[in-house]
Amino acid sequence: MIDWDDIRYFLAVAREGSVRAAAEGLGVYHSTVLRRVAQLEERLGAQMFEKLPSGYRLTSAGEEVLELANQMEASSHELETRLLGRDQSVRGLLRVTLAPTLATHLLMSDFAEFARLHPDIEMDVLSSGELVNLTNREADVAIRVVYDRKTLPLNLHGLKGPEVFGGVYISRDRLSARRGGASDPVRWIVISCHGVPDWASEGEVRTTEVPFRVTDAEAQIVAVRQGLGITTLPCFVGDADPLLTRVPGTDLHIYGTLFLLTQGETRKTKRVRVFTEFLSRRLASHAPLLTGHGHERFSTEPGGSNDGDVTVLER
Repeated sequence: MIDWDDIRYFLAVAREGSVRAAAEGLGVYHSTVLRRVAQLEERLGAQMFEKLPSGYRLTSAGEEVLELANQMEASSHELETRLLGRDQSVRGLLRVTLAPTLATHLLMSDFAEFARLHPDIEMDVLSSGELVNLTNREADVAIRVVYDRKTLPLNLHGLKGPEVFGGVYISRDRLSARRGGASDPVRWIVISCHGVPDWASEGEVRTTEVPFRVTDAEAQIVAVRQGLGITTLPCFVGDADPLLTRVPGTDLHIYGTLFLLTQGETRKTKRVRVFTEFLSRRLASHAPLLTGHGHERFSTEPGGSNDGDVTVLER
């Protein structure tokens, strides 16, 4: 009889093309992967892989097994999600994935409130920019900013939330200094892998051609607070920060729409339904901040707001 675990190891090597990469992805030793694949080959009486300098390549027998192994994996996931769909208790593990900025600057207080209301639900908050596979049950709920709804996989259920806008921000002290007579140009603060987006303009602030680069969003926020220059931020970050203000003469830009994404039978479990219903209400209450219309609540400097018409630019 074929061991399903052996199939899992086979699939990992087939997809990664490397025993080492497969071992890292599965969280096991290199030797364990080799042993499992060897067990499968022995049971089937055929060699699954050809070892090349560039990695592991499937043999013709391996190609046949791969097709059936994918079907086995899909059936396993379907069985698991069907059983999960019958779980109507408000307890157990709930895994939520979202971008780090959404977690730390917008939703963590909501997660804390949900945890207080439902102490029997164990929450895993996976705050990462990496895409998580809901179909493979790497998470139960994904909170994502989606620019084009047509890009959503057909097997996912999307609960639509508010739109998300961004703007160009500067520290209040730096802007005050410029109004006091300082005219030196400032730098664009950018995340290394992105640069200045096409939609962003410098408005009434003159910038240099020498950028200041950081590797993550938190460093970007601290850098603009320190007066190093101007940067683009989501409105829910920039408008809520008392040390920052929008750069006069700049427009807002739509990043996309927030969606609560769930998959198949998993979304029918009570803990997932209770969470998505709760968070949907919270997101609706955050709509003014997410769209940039909560700006007046956070602007304390006379003349420092930029509350004119919002220009929506194409990405």
